Amino acid sequence: MAANRSSGSSLFPWLGIALIVIVADQFTKTLILGDFRLYDSRVVTPFLNVVRAHNTGAAFSFLDGASGWQRWLFVGLGLVATGFIVWMLKRHGEQRLFGWALALILGGALGNVIDRLLHGYVVDFIQVHYRDWFFPSFNVADSAISIGAVLLILDELLRVKRSG
Repeated sequence: MAANRSSGSSLFPWLGIALIVIVADQFTKTLILGDFRLYDSRVVTPFLNVVRAHNTGAAFSFLDGASGWQRWLFVGLGLVATGFIVWMLKRHGEQRLFGWALALILGGALGNVIDRLLHGYVVDFIQVHYRDWFFPSFNVADSAISIGAVLLILDELLRVKRSG
């Protein structure tokens, strides 16, 4: 019973990190929605713009042109992923790098689910470019998911190195 209690208590810091990601994501998107019209763009540096874009699809606008059913597919996937991540955090919350990875992915996934529920699309606004090449626009939630994925890979590589 004590193991369950300590495992459950280690869930709360990770949920706090996820909440910070959600708040930062939604705050920045609210600023963009308030100050930019769709496709408005402002140069920040020679390689970075702030632009308002709407993505009804997934990463790299996958299924962006579908007829609307994808909204509910991605909401459902985000909610299933949320349940799985919370379960994993409850079981392995004592593993710091793994916990950070999952908390960032959780916060990012929920940030984008909130957009889909509120707007029917995800608000993207960070645009990285070089000369005439433009990376697809993204947001704080996408950044958290990407960083979390890198941390997951790093965690696995370190785990393999320790066991080998």
